[in-house]
Amino acid sequence: MTGNKIIKPTESELEILQVLWERKSATVREVHDEISRSKDIGYTTALKLLQIMFEKGLVTRDDSSKTHIYMPAVSREKTQKHLLGKMIDNVFSGSSTELVMQALGNHKTSPEELDEIQKLLNNLRKE
Repeated sequence: MTGNKIIKPTESELEILQVLWERKSATVREVHDEISRSKDIGYTTALKLLQIMFEKGLVTRDDSSKTHIYMPAVSREKTQKHLLGKMIDNVFSGSSTELVMQALGNHKTSPEELDEIQKLLNNLRKE
């Protein structure tokens, strides 16, 4: 994710990254306010998590003004690929078929989603 070093965000760090991926950048207050809508989190906890994430290289920080502004240093796509790959290896014994079967069998899939899945499968067959 950052260079060759693979960084594994925690669940709480992923929640913060979701906010930053959506907003592109945010202050600690904005991150705190967004997460606290669905989870009990203190301002100082959000601040500490962002500081740790900065040290780990998960976020960058603009500290040119009094209020620091944080931005994601890792992309959503790379993070998803990394975490999904680990899940396929660890939970589904390396079988992406098992993952897909489990996902489609336990979730109501809309016709639109099925169309998108079919397009993806068609494209994969062409390659």
